[in-house]
Amino acid sequence: MDALKQPPDAPTSPATAISAESQVTRLRDLSAQQWKSGIAAWLGWLFDGLDMHLYVLIASPFVAELLGTDQTDRRVGFYGSWIQAAFLIGWALGGGFFGRIADRLGRSRALMLTILTYALFTGVSFFAKTWWQLLIFRFLAALGIGGEWAVGASLLSETWPRRWRPWIAAVLQTGVNLGVMLAGLASFLLAAFPNRTVFLVGILPALLVLWIRRAVPEPEEWHQAKKQAAHVEPGFAELFRGPARRITVLTLLVCALALTAHWAFLYWYLQHLRNLPELISWTAEEKTQLVSKVVWLVMLSSIAGNFLAAFLARWLKYRRAIAFLCLAYAVSMLTTYSAAHDYATLCFGYAAIGVCQGVFALFTMYLPPLFPTLLRTTGAGFCYNIGRIAAGLGTVFFGLAAGFTGENDYRLALFFAGFLFLPAAAVAWMMPELSDEQTVPSVGHAPHAVPNYPDL
Repeated sequence: MDALKQPPDAPTSPATAISAESQVTRLRDLSAQQWKSGIAAWLGWLFDGLDMHLYVLIASPFVAELLGTDQTDRRVGFYGSWIQAAFLIGWALGGGFFGRIADRLGRSRALMLTILTYALFTGVSFFAKTWWQLLIFRFLAALGIGGEWAVGASLLSETWPRRWRPWIAAVLQTGVNLGVMLAGLASFLLAAFPNRTVFLVGILPALLVLWIRRAVPEPEEWHQAKKQAAHVEPGFAELFRGPARRITVLTLLVCALALTAHWAFLYWYLQHLRNLPELISWTAEEKTQLVSKVVWLVMLSSIAGNFLAAFLARWLKYRRAIAFLCLAYAVSMLTTYSAAHDYATLCFGYAAIGVCQGVFALFTMYLPPLFPTLLRTTGAGFCYNIGRIAAGLGTVFFGLAAGFTGENDYRLALFFAGFLFLPAAAVAWMMPELSDEQTVPSVGHAPHAVPNYPDL
């Protein structure tokens, strides 16, 4: 373990790091650096989930307030979906932008910047006076949230044992789930206050930056890669050259398809729930509290799904597990929304869908090692998060499609969104496999050098 305890200015060689890693078999064998990196990434994802879901919980009533109308007005769904689309597009751009910063300046520095960005602009959303102001604030907050995904995933993939990847992914994704549950709790507790009040809760993550700045060092693997590159580092274009191109294209496709369907569900299922005929006579406070409870149901199911996904990855390997869970997600959505149901019956569908959401935990540890160290957060951040542009436009599309199915009825839109998981499963099956012991070497001195990828 001496190699893992060396200071950042004296990084270990890859061979020494792997040898030291092989000695880690229990949690108590982990070094202080590994614990700090793990806690920082997990807390970053926890607050990521908190800030990203605050708007979804109060979207309809808050957008109606900004428009000066009631929630039955179709403009609420239209403008609300564009706000969510801007958020997802910002998420995609943030993944690529902050991913590049993390590869050039370091994981810990980039992590601090991403958290400050999404905390600041989530809090500023409280002061929005018009729908377009809220759209801008959500877009800017999403830049940080998208960047945090790539940085946190790379930080853990470079510091924790490789053979633990499936379980690390499950725990890291659980941070997001708990963050969403905290958002639901905040919405429940603040139901009697103006809807915009929940955004003030989103400022809390900024406090985490003070600790990260003091306690979390840069990964030794990143230091070693920077040293070996000798200031001749791979550019963004390397993602589309040589063997990397196939990985980039396949990853873009599977993420775009899966995330479009996933976010169509995450945004519209709550709006569909709020507009069920049996809830018409409910007060706004009662609806908000019901929505918060349903969010908890989905997230608790998703936490169970994270560990199911980890088990499947150990049993079937990553690409087969991802393909299987995409198929299960499709079946769950198609079954849940194939007919009109009351909210009590829908809860069974919500639980099944939540379990299937464990598929996104697998992307966390599967994608970063597919790319070389100095392109890791750039590649993983770009390929995973760029799919959110498609997801953002898909949110608007499925919202508009609801206009053909009745007044504010999003059931059929959700039903058809589920079909996108079928081609996602097919693309996932074509992805390369990554074993516990495989890691991708850094790009060498040549500007256009491409690493040797496993199992291509």
